[in-house]
Amino acid sequence: MPDPSHEVKAADGRLLTASDAGPANGRPVFLLHGTPGSRTGPRPRASVLHRRGIRLISYDRPGYGRSDRHPDRRVGDAAADIAAIADSLGLKRFSVVGRSGGGPHALAAAALLPDRVHRVATLVGMAPNDPGVDWFSGMTSENVSEFAKASDSDLSAIQVRLLWKALRTAAEPRSLLDHLLPQMTTTDQLVLNDATIQALLVEAYKEAVRSGPYGWIDDVVAMRRDWGFKLDEIDVPVRLWHGADDNFAPAGHARWLAGQIPGAMLDLVSNSAHFSAIEVLPDMLTWLADGLAREPVPGGAERQPPGAQPSVRQWVDDPPLEPALADRGHQRVVLGTAEAVREALPDVLENGAVRALGPHLDERNVGEAAQRVRMNVP
Repeated sequence: MPDPSHEVKAADGRLLTASDAGPANGRPVFLLHGTPGSRTGPRPRASVLHRRGIRLISYDRPGYGRSDRHPDRRVGDAAADIAAIADSLGLKRFSVVGRSGGGPHALAAAALLPDRVHRVATLVGMAPNDPGVDWFSGMTSENVSEFAKASDSDLSAIQVRLLWKALRTAAEPRSLLDHLLPQMTTTDQLVLNDATIQALLVEAYKEAVRSGPYGWIDDVVAMRRDWGFKLDEIDVPVRLWHGADDNFAPAGHARWLAGQIPGAMLDLVSNSAHFSAIEVLPDMLTWLADGLAREPVPGGAERQPPGAQPSVRQWVDDPPLEPALADRGHQRVVLGTAEAVREALPDVLENGAVRALGPHLDERNVGEAAQRVRMNVP
């Protein structure tokens, strides 16, 4: 499959590398990666995005991956970059979600692009360096040390520290994850038991430092300095999701943000921590897309899920089955001819797990068809 990434020129001439997945006419949502991170980070599978009608746009924030560095940037500068990418894609309105270090940058879009942003969410995001925030309380000692160094007038210490970590990550991409694992809560370690999530994180870290440590350095410095916008002037719906046991970006940050952003909703979730944000992303995307109009597709073409053929119009999850029927393998309904489904989605046809239904079916009668499948009726 070709690389879906493309370059966008920012207002000041810098190049940003962005990619998107899901239906081309889907409801657009921007996903902003963490610190460090890249556009390749964990996100729902394309099939999930297609079922939910969501077009997910991600990009390498400045200095990460294939995007040019923006020296001395502020958190608020992210709004102009998001607007430039949206313009390049012909998007008028969209939602934004930021995970971890991407959270403050999502809030920048809420504050500075109120006429274009529909909703904003942060997942385990961070607060600004405000006197009212007990910024380091509950944070790992390594994060405390690095963010404290980022507050110094002399930045040489944090530059040397992150240069070393970036070089090691570039040489051994898994080394950063292995370094973080002992610092994680038990909850986070359980999340990272998933080999797919591990692989996505390793790939994101590797891509993050392909051009050096500068995105990482600029990120931590920007988060400890003035953000360039006022939280109390945000006038779009904001949702703050945070794991109560987070020790990388402690939950006190979200509590403080909830008190500063007018009307903000706070989801403080027990028995969850920092990397739990990966698991809740699909449901948060659904909230962000709710009420957001689909964008027209130039020429009327619609991007299909990876490997799908035009004759496979849609596939939907079947509701939970009775144990006896589950034993028969009936789990999913597919709209399309049996031949087209077999060619496009061979993995879901294993062991009779799918009943392929004729192309005459549409959204109006798929429920009836699904009921026939659940009852094993031809």
